[in-house]
Amino acid sequence: MSIYKKIDSLRERYYQAARNKESLLKLISEAEVAEQVFNSNAIENSTLNLEETEKILLRLDLDRYVTEREIFETRNLALVVEYIDTKAKQREMNSEMILLLHRMLLTNIRDDIAGRFREIDEWVRVANHIACDPGQIIGKIEDMFIKYNSSVNENIIKRIALFHLGFEHIHPFVDGNGRIGRVLNNYLLIREGYVPINIKFIDRTLYYDAFEQFDRNKNCSIMEEIVGKAITNSYHKRLAYLNGMNIVTLNEYAKRNNLSHSNLINKAKRQTIEAFLEKGVWKIGYPAG
Repeated sequence: MSIYKKIDSLRERYYQAARNKESLLKLISEAEVAEQVFNSNAIENSTLNLEETEKILLRLDLDRYVTEREIFETRNLALVVEYIDTKAKQREMNSEMILLLHRMLLTNIRDDIAGRFREIDEWVRVANHIACDPGQIIGKIEDMFIKYNSSVNENIIKRIALFHLGFEHIHPFVDGNGRIGRVLNNYLLIREGYVPINIKFIDRTLYYDAFEQFDRNKNCSIMEEIVGKAITNSYHKRLAYLNGMNIVTLNEYAKRNNLSHSNLINKAKRQTIEAFLEKGVWKIGYPAG
């Protein structure tokens, strides 16, 4: 089964399983906030681990000193993640929404640049790529939306991958481009009736390879692979909870069924079994009873 058909099948199963379970879905979304924040910040070189991220969001004391910036980065991004969970269904994404989300993200961090695109002489470089002239940003953002909105017949994986690569190629902000770009992925997915995804820190090298590939020849295949696996991972997790399955670690599942743990891990990474990564641990659901 192709990844496209697989996601269509998972999406259909998800909608069937999700009927009259809004409270459970809300709990799943709330529980994912800290993990979303940790991974996105870690990709941008934050020193916080998942436990510290959770403590900051719960307003608990940490065991070490962390900068005020990292605290605000954590709390602000959590607010943005929670905000889009409901707002995406109500409002179409446009430049104004992107600027609002950016202001929420950088308030108390860089108030001088929060909520605005780069201006004259504000140049940024991403690896070996120098982002476009600030004067071209608005036009390129508009073109990006046109391409996305005119490709409704394309599979969602291709649409999200191209949108994300295009946004990061423009790099419209002085700071916060990566975090906002990953938030926008989920804004679009939620709006299109899909589940949000979590691009993991452990995939950081592959993630940056995707940008290098796009910069080199406008090829999106690596990002499509990342997005596709992230979507299936998100569906596998939700289906396990929605269907009331017993959820165990893949290691425990291997022992119970006399299977090779390393073989199961490889299958999980390829998403050829219905395993999912939760808080850095591979898990799987099996029928209760």
